[in-house]
Formats: sequence, structure tokens, C-alpha cells
Amino acid sequence: MTDQQYAISQYPDVDEVYRRLNALVSQPLRPIRRDKMDQYLAYFQNHCQRSKDLTDEAKKLIPGGVQHNLAFNYPFPIAIERVDGAHLWDVDGNQYIDFLQAGGPTVLGSNYLPVREKVIEMLQTCGPVTGLFHEYELKLAQLIHRFMPAVEMFRMLGSGTESVMAAIRAARTYTRKKKIIKVGGAYHGWSDSMVYGLHIPGTGRLEAKGIPRGATANTQEFFPNALGALKRRLILNRLLGGTAAVIVEPVGPESGTRPVPFDFNQKVRELCDEFGALLIFDEVVTGFRLGMGGAQGYFGVKPDLTIFGKCLTGGYPMAGGVGGRAEVIMRFAAGIGGTGERAYIGGTLSANPISCVAGYHALLEMERTNAPVIAGRVGDRLTRGLQAIIDKYRLPYVVFNQGSIVHLETSGVMLLDLHHPLRLAKELKPRKHMMEEMGAAYMANGLITLAGSRMYTSMADTDDVIDDALSRFNEVLSSMEGV
Repeated sequence: MTDQQYAISQYPDVDEVYRRLNALVSQPLRPIRRDKMDQYLAYFQNHCQRSKDLTDEAKKLIPGGVQHNLAFNYPFPIAIERVDGAHLWDVDGNQYIDFLQAGGPTVLGSNYLPVREKVIEMLQTCGPVTGLFHEYELKLAQLIHRFMPAVEMFRMLGSGTESVMAAIRAARTYTRKKKIIKVGGAYHGWSDSMVYGLHIPGTGRLEAKGIPRGATANTQEFFPNALGALKRRLILNRLLGGTAAVIVEPVGPESGTRPVPFDFNQKVRELCDEFGALLIFDEVVTGFRLGMGGAQGYFGVKPDLTIFGKCLTGGYPMAGGVGGRAEVIMRFAAGIGGTGERAYIGGTLSANPISCVAGYHALLEMERTNAPVIAGRVGDRLTRGLQAIIDKYRLPYVVFNQGSIVHLETSGVMLLDLHHPLRLAKELKPRKHMMEEMGAAYMANGLITLAGSRMYTSMADTDDVIDDALSRFNEVLSSMEGV
């Protein structure tokens, strides 16, 4: 690690986490008692009628009634009207503690005033998009390079998905190789080549509906933490033309739901060097949330390419980009001032003035306030409190955190994989439904989580907010069968 400060005060004991996770998925489900679950579901009918009316109407024009998977909630989506700091309010006036944090980008808290003022100031003189260069494109790139020296050059894009697509294209152009290896279960966006081994390790093309086989023909996966399997892939690929890149979420698949040992990334770096493959860090979640130096700074590992997403603009739209070694990133410029073969990318709204101004000032504010570290300490406090509740009720659930990324596994659905295909086939649906019910129960008690199993904390989460949240979690966890 560098002398920068990071959000992870103590890296989790990965062996102990997996011991507890394996114990969780090896035993029967411990869901919420039916009488209590009926009460929680009644909350939505009695207190969220306006949300239900809006999303029912939206279903006539919008598939599923919402535009993003994060907004799918059981029993129906909640329509949000206002956000501020650690809280949000729905259209029926109900207040919630926000541990979704838009999927992770708002480390400062939602709708952070100093950044909002800078965006409004810019809009007074410059429109939201011009199609031409804006000074803040340079200022943002300079700031990112200062925080992450491995980002020698930076190209801004519109989302994490686009950024992964661009990184893979640049890696293939630079190395003249085709194969891309990912960790099974990791999420790297929804592009054709990356909808492979999605969510559940070993599932390959299970989710690849509408995607031709050729699009995933050069995408490969290996089971989480199986470095031997990765090496075997690299050896075989060398006989077949080589590997362009290995792409990882540096804390583990699904934002660390399956955590990696501390030295995992360094060992992947060494394997990439041995076999001439580029190493891509997908820092869509960890970039700036773990610290201003990202996961690469925390782990002390230099990737060849870095994917940026949510945290890049502090929650403002068109948040994405790819940075890294100059000779690789310059492939994007070939034909307009660069040299060599060109990796074509585009995006009219990429690096628009709103995104760049918001990103520049959000990152400066995160540095000034030490927001990632504060949010990480909050994550520690929330995790300790949840563990105390779990212990009090003698529940088999597992809670751990990587700074401000907090995991609370109650059903264990995210831990199923094709190592045990019969268990996966039998238990996937009931465990998924339990996770949906947990999310609904939390929401009925004023807590917004990501799919009922993950939480992101922010600088806005004061001690009072966490005390309030733990009281609400206690209400839900005291309602489980057997308590």
C-alpha cells in the first residue's frame, strides 16, 4: 500500500469468511416467519400505493416497469421523489436509509451540495453537452492520473459497460490476441462478450440469450480464487494464439461477494506477466470508494488497464472510462493523431461538461473530506453491529465488509455454483426468493439495500444514522424462523 489512506481498516480473513459462507449454504434456509413476512408485505399495500400505481402504469410502456435492474424490488418497485445525504423519500412520503447509494457511486452521500452547486454554476454558462472539447475533460484526467499513476492516459465513456468493451478492444488490438479470461461470477457489464459466467461461476452462456455464440467464443472463466485453473487456461491459450487480457474485480466477483485473498491480485499480475497478457482491473465500484488510489493503490498492484464507472462522477450520469498504459490507450487515438492500428470507440455524450465538472469536484471533495475512509469506518461499524445481532439470535448468517462495501448473506444464493450442480438446480429459486423477501422486509422497515444482501455506506452515514439502521435490522432479524 502507498501512504494514501484507504477505506479498509482490516482486510477480512478470507478463509474464515468462506468457512462461514459454506456453512450457510450447507444448511436449510432460515427465512422470515410467515406471519411477520405477511406484515412486511402489507406495508407496501398500505403505505406505497402511489409507487404501485406509477409502476403499474409504467409497465404498459417500460419492460417490467423500471429502466434498470437495481430498481426491481419485491413485491413491486418503489418510486423515489427526493434524496439527500443518507436518506431518500418515495412518492408516498416514506423515508428510507439509503444503503443502495445508486449502486455505489455516492461516497459523499446523495445529492451532495458542494458538487451540485458547481454543476449548476457550469450550466449557467455552458450547456450540458456541446460535442466539442471542454476544459474539465483535461482537469478530470489530470486528477485521476494524480490519484492513480498507473492511469497514464484516460478516455472517458458513458458507463462501466462501455468502458469494459473499450478496454477489451484496446487489449486485443495492442496484443494481437483474442482470448479474454474473467473470474466466474463476476459482473463486468452487459456487453455481448461479457455476459458469460455471469453471477454464478461455471454457468458460461446461461444468461447469453440473444447473443450469438461467436460473441462469447473467446471469453473464458475460471472459478473464483482458483489460480491453478487460471494458469492452466493461460498455458492452453498460449498454444492457441495467446491471451489478450485477464479481467478481475480486485476485491472479488460481485463487489467482493466472493472475496479474494489479499495476495490474489499480485499473483494474477505475475501470471499475466509470465504469459504476456494484459491485466485489467474493473474498478467500477472500488475506484475511489476504497480510497483515492482505488483498489490498485490499496493492494499495491499496477494493472495495465483500469475500468472506471459509478464513482467517477460522484453519482452524476455518463460515468465511465478506461485508463492505463499510454501505449495501449493510444490505440483509441489512431487515425486522429495516434499511431498504429485503431481500436474504434465512440460516444457523443462521453466526457460531457456535466460529467466532467461533477467528477472533478466530487473527487476533490472526496479527497478534502477523506470521504472514502470515513465511509469505510462507517462500514466497519455497521458490520460490527450486524454481527452482534446475528450472534444475539444465533443465526447462521454471514456479514463481512471491505471498507464501505458491506455484505450480509442470509440466503447464500450468490454463493451457489456449478461445483454442486444438483444443489444449484434445487436451491437457486428458493434461495433467490428468500433474498427478495429479505430486501422487502428491510424496505418495509425503512432500509434500502442492494438486492437484500449488499450495502454501501457513505460519508453521510453518521453514528445516529447507523444506530437507527441497526435498530431496524434488529427488527427484521428478530423475525426469522427459529428466533
